[in-house]
Amino acid sequence: MKNIVIIGHSSGIGATLSQQLSAEKTTSVYGTYCKHQPSAGPENVSSHHLDVLSENPDYFFLLDTIHGLAYCVGAINLKPMLRCSNEDFLQDYRLQVLGAVTAIRSALPALKKSGNASVVLFSSVAVQTGFPFHSLVSASKGAIEGLTRALAAELAPSIRVNCIAPSLTETPLAGSLLNTPEKITAHAQRHPLKKIGEASDIAAAAAYLLSGESKWVTGQVLKVDGGMSALRV
Repeated sequence: MKNIVIIGHSSGIGATLSQQLSAEKTTSVYGTYCKHQPSAGPENVSSHHLDVLSENPDYFFLLDTIHGLAYCVGAINLKPMLRCSNEDFLQDYRLQVLGAVTAIRSALPALKKSGNASVVLFSSVAVQTGFPFHSLVSASKGAIEGLTRALAAELAPSIRVNCIAPSLTETPLAGSLLNTPEKITAHAQRHPLKKIGEASDIAAAAAYLLSGESKWVTGQVLKVDGGMSALRV
């Protein structure tokens, strides 16, 4: 039985990843939530309260052996640079970078015991493709891409570390950006594939990176962005 930990599985990509992995009867999913506990799911999925911003996050649920860890906690805070305070940058960094670092460090002994573990982090298309009003997102997610490569080198060969860089995806996190048909159409047209990403698109990529099928993949930034970062059409 494989043990997969999903930090932030109560909604969006984390929830969809939890659903996809729970369909595999050989996988047990241990997910965390902060504010809203998910409704009861399959027997092989358990939920645990965790505030990644607390001074001493409680990782009591971590098992003796962990085969995969996905850090799905994130934020989309878009505003002009002049309106971004130092505390805004620090808060975003605490959530998206230090939260991931703490989770990985807490799980590291159990990840090493599996002998062939996988860690999946999340970046953003905004890191490699500059967008206005994205300084907060790009700063923290750029750090995640650097962290991915550094940890992949440090933890090889027993632990693989990769991250996914999605474009705008239809999740509660992006709700304010996609709350009218006009906004959905406008954002879809910016992508070469002319549609908004779905949580299942990103979760499928994460499931692949957590699986044995990606056993020769590490240190990579997988772009699942409708062609946004590479194509101009």
